[in-house]
Amino acid sequence: MRQTDFLVIGSGIAGLTYALKVASHFPDKKILIITKAAADETNTKYAQGGIAVVNDPENDSFEKHIEDTLIAGDGLCNEKVVEVVVKEGPDRVREIIDWGARFDKEADGDYKRGKEGGHSEFRILHHKDVTGKELERALIEEVAKQKNIEFVKHCFVVDIITQHHLGYLVNKATPDVECYGVYVLNLESNMIEKILAKITLLATGGNGQVYRATTNPSIATGDGVAMVYRAKGRVENMEFIQFHPTALYEPGVKGQAFLITEAVRGDGGILRNRNGEAFMERYDERKDLAPRDIVARAIDSEMKRTGTEHVWLDCRHFGKERFIEHFPNIHDKCMSIGIDIIKHMIPVSPAAHYSCGGIKTDEWGRSSIRNLYACGECASTGLHGANRLASNSLLEAMVFAHRCYMDAVKIFEKEETRTPQRGAGGLFPDWNAQGTAEPREMILITQSLKELQLVMSDYVGIVRNDIRLQRAMRRLDLLWEETEQLYETSTLSPQLLELRNMITVGYLIVKGASFRKESRGLHFNTDYPDKSSLVQNIVL
Repeated sequence: MRQTDFLVIGSGIAGLTYALKVASHFPDKKILIITKAAADETNTKYAQGGIAVVNDPENDSFEKHIEDTLIAGDGLCNEKVVEVVVKEGPDRVREIIDWGARFDKEADGDYKRGKEGGHSEFRILHHKDVTGKELERALIEEVAKQKNIEFVKHCFVVDIITQHHLGYLVNKATPDVECYGVYVLNLESNMIEKILAKITLLATGGNGQVYRATTNPSIATGDGVAMVYRAKGRVENMEFIQFHPTALYEPGVKGQAFLITEAVRGDGGILRNRNGEAFMERYDERKDLAPRDIVARAIDSEMKRTGTEHVWLDCRHFGKERFIEHFPNIHDKCMSIGIDIIKHMIPVSPAAHYSCGGIKTDEWGRSSIRNLYACGECASTGLHGANRLASNSLLEAMVFAHRCYMDAVKIFEKEETRTPQRGAGGLFPDWNAQGTAEPREMILITQSLKELQLVMSDYVGIVRNDIRLQRAMRRLDLLWEETEQLYETSTLSPQLLELRNMITVGYLIVKGASFRKESRGLHFNTDYPDKSSLVQNIVL
């Protein structure tokens, strides 16, 4: 058993920002960061575009950024949260710059600002086309300087410890469910361990791996959302899965798709169909700079209409030097597979990219479970509503990491949280693996994962309908039943744990989509093509 004052699960921009702030405030307290892979293998690392922030008052304003966010969110944003994130954002960006993050600058020293879909002004700060990787670098280097932060890598969280593990009945109606820590699978020792903490932050990232094609890394399996749901916490708006319109199409390539950032279209890239037609003007007056939900549906429509597996992104008019200066990573990737962007158009197709729903939190990042905070993509703060505005995610992560820190400090200082040593069931029990054995065939796990990804991609993708959702639910029910049986009888492994979490997340996406009898934002149901007058969040 291990005990710590503050436990952070996840090492992206949300988790590291929070840990740094807590460590600075409490230099004599222990902060433990655990991650299931390498320290920098996070969704943050793969964020290309940048951070949307108002830092050019002559040409931009808080009001414009707020309005752009509300329009993209299609009626479901929490307006108070939007105002908080937009107005507190500049301070948070200055902090990460002070920690060593570098953004591209003009010759006169001013920041270069990009423009992406849904934005009315140029406000995207970026580091070439690898902004997330730069932020992750700066944060990890800063964390390494803190003597009271311990980093434990290759450690997979199995479940949240609550009163349930002390012998109490816990359900959705139970008041004051509390988090006391987590059970983890230590991948080095292959043992299940207990970690008890006074305050826990979930910063576990997204769930793109639920789909066959995604821009997310292999670690994005929805672990935090699934654990909170199992612990009887509240989850909301899971039906709003953002598909990035322009992932690089590589025939036969499986796994993580390479992202072609929206900033390419912001700089003048033009989407064309197989006939070379610039088609976006038929779908939206903003053409290639319409919000992502509109662009993704337009591409999906063109692919189905023309019978192709991708469309084209035309950057041939950029000029080689200009493209390489702005997008060196994309240029190198395209050249590696024989695409010279000056001579050839880039084949692109939509891929699962971001979850706008997640663990329901308030404006301070508190989940419905006491002493458990959630931040970053795994959280549903109310900022994104039915569709995330491009480059708002990194900003949200920093603002809410700060807010989680501010609130957690108050609770800790008031000593309102104490880890109980005994309960109705005595001490917190050790993990009981009695009666389990190594699975005879890994195909039982790998085949179920393939089935899950196919079901979600074919039935619960960009465009949905009731029949598809009903079929998806029936198939997920069977996958859940088979996987739970395997979970009860098998020695735990990362593959099995991830499969179990992804099936839970898939179920939540389908359930939310089934409840929403309208088309709004990222959720488009052909049986209900119009918006309902009753706007509400789907809380599960």
